[in-house]
Amino acid sequence: MPIAKQWVLKEQGDPQVVSTLAASLGIHPVLANLLVQRGIETKAEAERFFNPSLDDLHDPFLMKDMEKAVERISRALDKREKIMVYGDYDVDGTTAVALVYSFLRQLGHKELLFYIPDRYTEGYGVSIKGIDFAHRNGVTLVITLDCGIKATEKVLYAKEKGIDFIICDHHLPGDEIPKAVAVLDAKRPDCNYPFKELSGCGVGFKLVQAYSQAHGIPFKDIERLLDLTAVSIASDIVPLTGENRILAYYGLKRLNEKPNKGIQSIVRICGLEDHEITIDDIVFKIGPRINAAGRMAVDREEAAVPSGGHWAVNLMVERDESAAEEFGNMIDLYNSDRKTIDRSVTIEAHKYVESRPEFKKLKSTVVYNPKWMKGIVGIVASRLIETYYKPTVVLTMSNGFVTGSARSVPGFDLYQAVESCADLLENFGGHMYAAGMTMKPENVEEFTKRFNAYVEENIDPQMLIPQVEIDAALLFSDITPKFRRDLCAFQPFGPGNTAPVFMTQGVSNRGDAKLVGATREHLRMDLTQKEKPNTTIPAIAFQQPSHYEYIRSGKPIDVCYTIVENHYRGTVTPQLRIKDIKIPG
Repeated sequence: MPIAKQWVLKEQGDPQVVSTLAASLGIHPVLANLLVQRGIETKAEAERFFNPSLDDLHDPFLMKDMEKAVERISRALDKREKIMVYGDYDVDGTTAVALVYSFLRQLGHKELLFYIPDRYTEGYGVSIKGIDFAHRNGVTLVITLDCGIKATEKVLYAKEKGIDFIICDHHLPGDEIPKAVAVLDAKRPDCNYPFKELSGCGVGFKLVQAYSQAHGIPFKDIERLLDLTAVSIASDIVPLTGENRILAYYGLKRLNEKPNKGIQSIVRICGLEDHEITIDDIVFKIGPRINAAGRMAVDREEAAVPSGGHWAVNLMVERDESAAEEFGNMIDLYNSDRKTIDRSVTIEAHKYVESRPEFKKLKSTVVYNPKWMKGIVGIVASRLIETYYKPTVVLTMSNGFVTGSARSVPGFDLYQAVESCADLLENFGGHMYAAGMTMKPENVEEFTKRFNAYVEENIDPQMLIPQVEIDAALLFSDITPKFRRDLCAFQPFGPGNTAPVFMTQGVSNRGDAKLVGATREHLRMDLTQKEKPNTTIPAIAFQQPSHYEYIRSGKPIDVCYTIVENHYRGTVTPQLRIKDIKIPG
């Protein structure tokens, strides 16, 4: 039985401000209230929010070291130096590599290659193996994307071999900034760039923008790269505010109108060709497929590239449509493999927890199996949180060390919990809600004990109760075509601009509710609110089969939901995506 969720109504905007804004914009007061909740209180601010402009992108030269980076790239191009573009193996890293590589190729530079480290043999970030590869291939300049901010020793090692580094990263730096030619990272304490939340690919785009400005290349010539930027922004879960909102907005336009051939092949595979692609589509369909290559290819004997992540970049830099189609199909196979293993390991992890009654008393979950695949333990940690709603660590064995991923619940600083065990770890990294770590096998037991103790002592019990934040109460009769059109203008949705969650009470089903899905795990139904006018709207409740019989009986329920568009055979209809169901009383 799932854990009961607590519904929390967000603080509502000042009624006078909401009323004035609704009247000036000609929108429903509930939508005006959403704007006020986002800090938008005037018509001018609202119009700027609804109509993002590329003119509002910041000058890339406001980022520290940007001039140095552009000068070094210019020199490398003039002297026909060999350049290697290096990035992480996840979606953000591979899209960033594809973006910068494609741009340099567009400039006509022939001495160019890219490199993605292997998740299993090299791990995250800049590797000695990667630097040695660059040296053997005559590379004199490496541009890193989505990694490198802590590669202090690796940069010095490369320098000894005559290789310069330009680092483009968006993670928090350590105590020392690497001695690279240029280090582009808005999170550097000495960087005054106005927007701090770019994705790794976003930093790569700013580098491309700066080079273009310096060399008189029109912005329209780099707009084609915004689809990759949007994929990275959505997949890396960075805030969809400020500059990210602008880049994602125009990236989605490009994705829907004329995406690069590799992304287009994934769009076809996902069945999104006749569909207005949204951030959700990237997060749940496009992004996981691109990610799958880096997770899975290590286990496939036919892999003919240094790492699985190379297949993802090959896909996104491919200019031939039929070749892109082949890459897309290959990556889709990797994703199918990933889902099979993910499902199997998740079942095993659940059995692990359920077979140990003592776990129920703990405020955290730590599970370990040396046979699980390293590439999917983060996914499994997230799945366990969906069931048990506790800070979770999933550990496995890789290259003689125990390695793992941790995920948290809202409000609890997971990074500090992992850091409290630093003396037991070979290395670790991450942030408040996600972390990774490596340790010797003999330290697993003590790590488990101390991690659980830290959580026990520091977590607020309220954090262990899942909450659904509700933006506003709504009548079904309010969900008119105009309301839906106006709501669509709030997109793209994501962190900092989440899809609004509405609550409607006293609705019912007329007995046609169905359990659907491979294991009948989803509940599909039409819901009616008997207000005047009587209104019925289709709804889907994913992973919520528990109230099926009660709902089919026609008794009233309360629901909270987001409003989405359902595309079926060319017809677009509203659909409620149910977040939670409550039985009144």
